[in-house]
Amino acid sequence: MLPVHPYGQPAELCALGDIARAHGLRLIEDCAQSHGASYRGRATGSVGDVGCFSFHPTKNLGAAGDGGMAITNDAAIATALREIREYGWKERFVSTRIGINSRLDPIQAAILDVKLRSLPGNNARRQAIASRYDAGLAGLPLGAPARRAGAIHVFHQYVIRLAERNALRERLRTAGIGTGVHYPVPVHLQPAYRDRCVAGPSGLGLTERAARQILSLPMYPQLSDAEVDQVISEISEFFAN
Repeated sequence: MLPVHPYGQPAELCALGDIARAHGLRLIEDCAQSHGASYRGRATGSVGDVGCFSFHPTKNLGAAGDGGMAITNDAAIATALREIREYGWKERFVSTRIGINSRLDPIQAAILDVKLRSLPGNNARRQAIASRYDAGLAGLPLGAPARRAGAIHVFHQYVIRLAERNALRERLRTAGIGTGVHYPVPVHLQPAYRDRCVAGPSGLGLTERAARQILSLPMYPQLSDAEVDQVISEISEFFAN
């Protein structure tokens, strides 16, 4: 089972863990967007059998290039992961399992080691920006991010939801404010997966509607309060007009 912590919000790991145990499944956490987040006092990635992190430059903890990490407290899984990341080698030049070449470059690791020290402060700034958005957008006819009880959200993205998404996005673009859509095409509608995902005769209506309505507002630690207020002002004027 592969729960995702989207936008920095931890998934409901207790309920998912119960399902995994009931069916004899491993719980593998996708922590690509949740560096520093926690669920009921435990860091994301440490609750399941395996935690997988992305260090793409856009992440809360990003390298200068691509990179990633998998963590586990299961010795057998750790051994398998080490072998898989280097051609499936148990001994040099002998592949005992199917593997890949996926070693983290030492330079990227050194950069991440330095940037890790800034992660708590950067996450705190993201949370402060999110709270400022919450307060400024309160009362407007849009959906704002929720916080799961017992979890700490680290706001890789601040995503709102509204039917007039495209019109608002154009308004913000005209004002010089960039936005994003994470993600515009649901997995079951991706050309590569249309024949692999069973969505039922009526499709996945809620998922498809969300993809048409979500909008990611500017969110990064260097964003100033004045810049956040400008975004809020433009959105408020959009609805006033």
